[in-house]
Amino acid sequence: MLHAFAADLLVILHLGFILFVATGGLLALRWPRLAWAHVPAAAWGAMLELGGWICPLTPLENSLRHCAGQAGYEGGFLEYYLLPLVYPPELTRGIQIGLGIAVVTLNLFAYGALLIRHRRANR
Repeated sequence: MLHAFAADLLVILHLGFILFVATGGLLALRWPRLAWAHVPAAAWGAMLELGGWICPLTPLENSLRHCAGQAGYEGGFLEYYLLPLVYPPELTRGIQIGLGIAVVTLNLFAYGALLIRHRRANR
């Protein structure tokens, strides 16, 4: 039971990280110091997506599920509702690359706006 709970908690953390990587640049427009945490997270997320690598959280989630006696991501509220958001079945390599480029582009625009605002404030 503890392993299943830990796996569910890890899925929530994983989804939160994905959302932070995707939108952290916009959050940094409001809270500029957040950029210190977001830039490395975004770089990591972009490397994973563009490189086609597996996030280290994924094998950990699966390991916890196996320890809990679960077969992959079957059953339960979290598995049914959250996992398709993190691991959609139609996710292809091309979509992964597109998502990586979209996240990098969004964040470049956000940090460009933050830099412009910072320069104007220092004048």
